[in-house]
Amino acid sequence: MKELTDQIKTLAESHLKDDSYFIVDVISKGVSGKTKILVLLDGDQGVTIDDCAELSRNLAEDIELEDLIDVAYVLEVSSPGLDHPLASLRQFRKNVGRKLRVRLKSGSQIEGNLQVVNEAAIVLAAESKEKKKKVVEEKEISFADIEKANVLVSFK
Repeated sequence: MKELTDQIKTLAESHLKDDSYFIVDVISKGVSGKTKILVLLDGDQGVTIDDCAELSRNLAEDIELEDLIDVAYVLEVSSPGLDHPLASLRQFRKNVGRKLRVRLKSGSQIEGNLQVVNEAAIVLAAESKEKKKKVVEEKEISFADIEKANVLVSFK
């Protein structure tokens, strides 16, 4: 499956409209005699359903032309949902200013607004309460310490 996943990622990247789009992940798994392929597409300015549909059409055509999959398969192209953790430096940069929940490899969690992203770490402005007052503290977190980071939805 790893080889198939790599081939599909390469094909998908060849169909990106421009450099503002990028493939976050390609996930393939066998389910009930079928292969399911999920391609997660993102862009610096986001992606539309039309972007996903176009990539899906182009990718399906390539998979058939190159005869990559010899069993029934389902191809799904979508943007990464809020349940999909941030996976690349580019995704972190795109989400500066948004609230994140970061689970550290130590098991603890930190929530805060993403302030800064560099090659080695992120900086979150995390709120805490001390003596009934809200205190905002900047916390630098190394990428090496992050197990998972998700964007939180705000309904304000």
